[in-house]
Amino acid sequence: MDCMKGFHQNGVEPNSMKLLRIICHMGIYEYTRMPFGIKNAPAHFPRMMDTIFQEEILEGWMVVYIDDIIIYSETWEDHIQYIDRVLSKCTPINLKVSLRKCNFGKKELLALGNKVSGL
Repeated sequence: MDCMKGFHQNGVEPNSMKLLRIICHMGIYEYTRMPFGIKNAPAHFPRMMDTIFQEEILEGWMVVYIDDIIIYSETWEDHIQYIDRVLSKCTPINLKVSLRKCNFGKKELLALGNKVSGL
């Protein structure tokens, strides 16, 4: 599963918005969402994901790498249950998943350029 625009799903603390101001001929703008290029942004989203999905990761059937979620299971029934559990955590916090980039129920997939399978 792929979280859409991971960085932009993180809000910016109100006291940090003034540090992210952009001034141009059209006025002054402040980011309300985490922009790319901020020094600590690459660490923030994975930390947030680890916090949200701590239980699932510790149970050993889920791996998170930045904005990608890999769910693995031994049975189709477990797989459906795990997907439902992950999506039910995403909905209340408005964490969006790109269905176009998702692969469900695959026996093998490419992760970080490597073929991963349960075999």
